[in-house]
Amino acid sequence: MTTLSGADARDADLAAQYEAYPYPQRDPRDEAKRLLIGSPSHLREIDYWVFGARRPQAVPLRALVAGCGTGDGAIMLATHLARASRAGEVVCVDRSTHALGIARARAEARGLGNIRFIQGSLNALDGLDLGLFDYIDCCGVLHHLPDPAAVLGELEGLLAPGGGMGLMVYAPYGRTGVYMVQEALEILAPHGQKPAERLGTAKRVMAALPATAWLRQNGNFGDHLTGGDAGLYDLLLNPRDRAYTIGGFLDLLDGAGLEPSCLMEPARYDAALFLPNPRLRARVAELGWRERASVAEALTGNMATHVAYVVRKGARVAAPDCCDADAVPVMREMPGAELARQIRPDGMLPFAFGTLTVPVPVPPQIRTILPLVDGTRSVGALAGLMADGGMERNRFLKVWREGFTVLESLNRVLLRPPCEAEPDRALPAVLK
Repeated sequence: MTTLSGADARDADLAAQYEAYPYPQRDPRDEAKRLLIGSPSHLREIDYWVFGARRPQAVPLRALVAGCGTGDGAIMLATHLARASRAGEVVCVDRSTHALGIARARAEARGLGNIRFIQGSLNALDGLDLGLFDYIDCCGVLHHLPDPAAVLGELEGLLAPGGGMGLMVYAPYGRTGVYMVQEALEILAPHGQKPAERLGTAKRVMAALPATAWLRQNGNFGDHLTGGDAGLYDLLLNPRDRAYTIGGFLDLLDGAGLEPSCLMEPARYDAALFLPNPRLRARVAELGWRERASVAEALTGNMATHVAYVVRKGARVAAPDCCDADAVPVMREMPGAELARQIRPDGMLPFAFGTLTVPVPVPPQIRTILPLVDGTRSVGALAGLMADGGMERNRFLKVWREGFTVLESLNRVLLRPPCEAEPDRALPAVLK
């Protein structure tokens, strides 16, 4: 008689969980009324943070969603490609037949012909013969695997030259309370029981959870409240749930030969933003970027995940200068006019980093420029329109550079890639 090791038993429990309660809980009928938007794998983010707004839109994008679950990221990316008439393919891999069935039904409801599904385990990628990919999504998966470092290394081997990934892993401080309840449920609803039995115990525990439980105080996530049975199970009963500090996450990337091109949103990881005291800001300015990020995570305490776009070490592609006359700015999602309305007259933009809202300074005159950003006008064209309205060019450039730098760090304004391949220019036309 063969017995499973502790690690294998937990992986078997994980497989049983996602067959019983595919995550996240989704109904394909909802595709008729909404598209779920998030990070990573938003097409405009991939264009900018992975490819530096330099990869022509006409070049087909081959993407892998490694551990697609019920399909949120895959459906979003495939829909973005289809809406923009961009060539490409989204390949979805998951070992749960139930989850894949839901993702497939969602794709069918949208009429997506650029997406396909493969049943398989990320613990055995070699046997899937997937080929190479320009972009790989592995969102909310690594922290559940028996050997995250090994799988991440294998995914790195599936990247085509110049490709990149979008990753999400759990972070410990913003999940305060989760691991305490998980610890209790390890005893009250031990692994090895049937998923329905464990879920019943968890529901009874949540109904009687003491008012002093840290989970009750934590508003950084809501799966246990609004995510249905799948959300409650995944949060509190998952048989393997690691969390990474930002330092631990960066070490994981480093071990796979990767580095971040963007920690999402970049400003979130700047400790100076949360420390208005001049002496403290001066001290932060002396730190390396990794230390600044670690301080930001420890001080804010509300990072429940780390989301990043990553590329191979030394392969990060720098975006064009934001004042390049031919550069085309694009709003990530929120229209420029709506973002402009949120900026106060004193130039402060109240910005929510999850449950923490921070006033972020921007040049007040950026409010007059943002409504003109439509994803087609170049920076040169914007400068001309503002000159017609009375803002001379040097003033425009100062306001635009300062404003873009801040709004880029909030992932609100990015640059669009060229529509067609363009010849290299030895001297980019940067407005001066």
